[in-house]
Amino acid sequence: MTNMYYTENPTSLRDVQCIKVNLLGQQFQFLTDSGVFSKKMVDYGSQVLLSSLHFAEGESLLDLGCGYGPLGISLAKVQGLNVTMVDVNLRALDLARQNASLNKVTATIFQSDIYQAVEGAFDHIISNPPIRAGKTVVHTILADSWNYLKFGGDLTIVIQKKQGAPSAKKKMEEIFGNCETLKKDKGYYIFRSVKK
Repeated sequence: MTNMYYTENPTSLRDVQCIKVNLLGQQFQFLTDSGVFSKKMVDYGSQVLLSSLHFAEGESLLDLGCGYGPLGISLAKVQGLNVTMVDVNLRALDLARQNASLNKVTATIFQSDIYQAVEGAFDHIISNPPIRAGKTVVHTILADSWNYLKFGGDLTIVIQKKQGAPSAKKKMEEIFGNCETLKKDKGYYIFRSVKK
Protein backbone atom coordinates (compact mmCIF):
# COMPACT_ATOMS: atom_id res chain seq x y z
CA MET A 1 0.00 0.00 0.00
CA THR A 2 2.79 2.45 0.85
CA ASN A 3 3.93 2.63 -2.75
CA MET A 4 0.60 3.68 -4.18
CA TYR A 5 0.58 7.08 -5.87
CA TYR A 6 -2.16 8.40 -3.60
CA THR A 7 -0.06 8.05 -0.42
CA GLU A 8 1.53 11.13 1.11
CA ASN A 9 5.10 9.80 1.11
CA PRO A 10 5.79 7.05 -1.45
CA THR A 11 8.65 4.81 -0.30
CA SER A 12 9.56 3.38 -3.70
CA LEU A 13 13.13 4.00 -4.86
CA ARG A 14 13.59 7.26 -6.74
CA ASP A 15 13.80 6.96 -10.52
CA VAL A 16 13.56 10.46 -11.99
CA GLN A 17 13.05 10.60 -15.74
CA CYS A 18 12.17 13.34 -18.20
CA ILE A 19 9.39 12.65 -20.69
CA LYS A 20 8.50 14.79 -23.71
CA VAL A 21 4.92 14.98 -24.87
CA ASN A 22 2.69 17.05 -27.15
CA LEU A 23 -0.39 18.31 -25.30
CA LEU A 24 -2.94 20.77 -26.71
CA GLY A 25 -0.70 21.25 -29.74
CA GLN A 26 2.40 22.25 -27.78
CA GLN A 27 5.54 20.41 -26.70
CA PHE A 28 6.07 19.92 -22.99
CA GLN A 29 8.65 18.15 -20.89
CA PHE A 30 7.88 16.68 -17.51
CA LEU A 31 10.06 15.19 -14.82
CA THR A 32 8.49 12.01 -13.44
CA ASP A 33 9.49 9.52 -10.77
CA SER A 34 8.48 6.22 -9.23
CA GLY A 35 5.64 6.52 -6.73
CA VAL A 36 3.65 8.91 -8.93
CA PHE A 37 0.77 8.17 -11.28
CA SER A 38 1.63 7.29 -14.90
CA LYS A 39 5.36 7.99 -14.72
CA LYS A 40 6.33 6.64 -18.15
CA MET A 41 3.96 8.80 -20.19
CA VAL A 42 0.98 11.11 -19.76
CA ASP A 43 -1.78 8.51 -19.50
CA TYR A 44 -4.35 8.18 -22.24
CA GLY A 45 -7.25 9.19 -19.99
CA SER A 46 -5.58 12.50 -19.15
CA GLN A 47 -4.97 13.15 -22.84
CA VAL A 48 -8.63 12.46 -23.67
CA LEU A 49 -9.66 14.77 -20.82
CA LEU A 50 -7.37 17.56 -22.07
CA SER A 51 -8.72 17.29 -25.60
CA SER A 52 -12.25 17.94 -24.22
CA LEU A 53 -11.39 21.15 -22.34
CA HIS A 54 -11.88 24.58 -23.89
CA PHE A 55 -11.79 27.31 -21.28
CA ALA A 56 -11.52 31.09 -21.47
CA GLU A 57 -8.26 32.85 -20.72
CA GLY A 58 -7.95 34.11 -17.15
CA GLU A 59 -10.54 31.75 -15.67
CA SER A 60 -9.66 29.88 -12.47
CA LEU A 61 -9.03 26.15 -12.51
CA LEU A 62 -8.47 23.61 -9.74
CA ASP A 63 -6.55 20.53 -10.89
CA LEU A 64 -7.44 18.04 -8.17
CA GLY A 65 -5.00 15.15 -7.79
CA CYS A 66 -2.57 16.86 -10.14
CA GLY A 67 0.23 14.29 -9.91
CA TYR A 68 3.38 15.66 -11.58
CA GLY A 69 1.24 18.30 -13.24
CA PRO A 70 0.57 17.64 -16.94
CA LEU A 71 -3.08 18.76 -16.92
CA GLY A 72 -2.79 21.99 -14.95
CA ILE A 73 0.52 23.02 -16.49
CA SER A 74 -0.59 22.51 -20.10
CA LEU A 75 -3.89 24.35 -19.49
CA ALA A 76 -2.08 27.24 -17.80
CA LYS A 77 0.34 27.53 -20.71
CA VAL A 78 -1.97 26.99 -23.69
CA GLN A 79 -5.33 28.36 -22.48
CA GLY A 80 -3.99 31.00 -20.08
CA LEU A 81 -5.86 29.78 -17.04
CA ASN A 82 -5.22 30.80 -13.46
CA VAL A 83 -4.34 27.34 -12.16
CA THR A 84 -4.27 25.82 -8.67
CA MET A 85 -2.90 22.28 -8.43
CA VAL A 86 -3.24 19.99 -5.41
CA ASP A 87 -2.30 16.42 -4.55
CA VAL A 88 -1.77 14.38 -1.39
CA ASN A 89 1.50 12.92 -2.73
CA LEU A 90 4.48 15.09 -1.70
CA ARG A 91 6.79 13.54 -4.29
CA ALA A 92 4.29 14.35 -7.05
CA LEU A 93 3.96 17.94 -5.79
CA ASP A 94 7.72 18.42 -5.80
CA LEU A 95 7.77 17.27 -9.43
CA ALA A 96 4.78 19.49 -10.29
CA ARG A 97 6.64 22.55 -8.97
CA GLN A 98 9.74 21.65 -10.98
CA ASN A 99 7.63 20.98 -14.07
CA ALA A 100 5.81 24.31 -13.81
CA SER A 101 9.20 26.02 -13.76
CA LEU A 102 10.57 23.80 -16.55
CA ASN A 103 7.63 24.72 -18.80
CA LYS A 104 7.66 28.41 -17.76
CA VAL A 105 4.24 28.30 -16.14
CA THR A 106 3.03 30.04 -12.99
CA ALA A 107 0.66 27.97 -10.86
CA THR A 108 -0.33 27.69 -7.22
CA ILE A 109 0.75 24.22 -6.06
CA PHE A 110 0.23 22.78 -2.56
CA GLN A 111 -0.60 19.62 -0.64
CA SER A 112 -4.23 18.82 0.04
CA ASP A 113 -5.99 15.57 0.87
CA ILE A 114 -8.81 15.98 -1.61
CA TYR A 115 -10.26 19.46 -0.79
CA GLN A 116 -9.02 19.65 2.82
CA ALA A 117 -6.59 22.58 2.27
CA VAL A 118 -8.43 24.21 -0.65
CA GLU A 119 -10.06 27.60 -0.15
CA GLY A 120 -12.28 29.72 -2.36
CA ALA A 121 -14.33 28.88 -5.43
CA PHE A 122 -13.24 28.15 -8.99
CA ASP A 123 -14.65 28.48 -12.49
CA HIS A 124 -13.55 24.93 -13.25
CA ILE A 125 -12.45 21.80 -11.42
CA ILE A 126 -10.85 18.94 -13.31
CA SER A 127 -9.77 15.53 -12.07
CA ASN A 128 -8.46 12.23 -13.29
CA PRO A 129 -9.57 10.68 -10.00
CA PRO A 130 -7.40 8.10 -8.21
CA ILE A 131 -9.54 5.05 -8.91
CA ARG A 132 -7.30 2.78 -6.83
CA ALA A 133 -7.94 4.92 -3.77
CA GLY A 134 -11.46 3.47 -3.83
CA LYS A 135 -15.00 4.54 -4.58
CA THR A 136 -15.37 6.57 -1.37
CA VAL A 137 -12.49 8.87 -2.34
CA VAL A 138 -13.72 9.21 -5.93
CA HIS A 139 -17.27 10.02 -4.81
CA THR A 140 -15.97 12.55 -2.26
CA ILE A 141 -14.13 14.30 -5.12
CA LEU A 142 -17.42 14.48 -7.03
CA ALA A 143 -19.73 15.40 -4.15
CA ASP A 144 -17.57 18.01 -2.45
CA SER A 145 -16.66 19.79 -5.69
CA TRP A 146 -19.99 21.64 -5.39
CA ASN A 147 -18.61 23.62 -2.45
CA TYR A 148 -15.56 24.80 -4.43
CA LEU A 149 -17.27 25.88 -7.65
CA LYS A 150 -18.68 29.29 -8.50
CA PHE A 151 -22.25 29.32 -9.79
CA GLY A 152 -22.00 28.52 -13.48
CA GLY A 153 -18.75 26.67 -12.80
CA ASP A 154 -18.18 23.07 -13.79
CA LEU A 155 -16.55 19.81 -12.76
CA THR A 156 -15.01 17.68 -15.53
CA ILE A 157 -13.58 14.22 -14.88
CA VAL A 158 -12.22 11.29 -16.86
CA ILE A 159 -13.11 7.75 -15.80
CA GLN A 160 -13.07 4.37 -17.49
CA LYS A 161 -16.29 2.46 -17.94
CA LYS A 162 -14.84 -0.62 -16.21
CA GLN A 163 -13.61 1.53 -13.29
CA GLY A 164 -16.99 2.91 -12.35
CA ALA A 165 -18.09 5.40 -15.01
CA PRO A 166 -21.82 4.56 -14.64
CA SER A 167 -21.82 5.09 -10.85
CA ALA A 168 -19.73 8.28 -11.18
CA LYS A 169 -22.20 9.68 -13.72
CA LYS A 170 -25.12 8.82 -11.43
CA LYS A 171 -23.36 10.51 -8.49
CA MET A 172 -22.69 13.68 -10.54
CA GLU A 173 -26.36 13.77 -11.62
CA GLU A 174 -27.39 13.45 -7.95
CA ILE A 175 -25.13 16.30 -6.83
CA PHE A 176 -25.57 18.73 -9.72
CA GLY A 177 -28.86 17.69 -11.32
CA ASN A 178 -26.99 17.35 -14.62
CA CYS A 179 -24.12 15.41 -16.16
CA GLU A 180 -23.10 15.60 -19.80
CA THR A 181 -20.90 13.02 -21.52
CA LEU A 182 -18.45 15.20 -23.45
CA LYS A 183 -16.52 12.36 -25.03
CA LYS A 184 -16.12 8.59 -25.14
CA ASP A 185 -12.82 7.17 -26.33
CA LYS A 186 -11.48 3.61 -25.91
CA GLY A 187 -13.55 3.01 -22.79
CA TYR A 188 -12.73 6.42 -21.27
CA TYR A 189 -15.64 8.72 -20.48
CA ILE A 190 -15.40 12.48 -19.99
CA PHE A 191 -18.21 13.72 -17.76
CA ARG A 192 -19.07 17.32 -17.00
CA SER A 193 -21.53 18.75 -14.48
CA VAL A 194 -22.39 22.43 -14.15
CA LYS A 195 -23.29 24.15 -10.87
CA LYS A 196 -26.59 25.87 -11.59
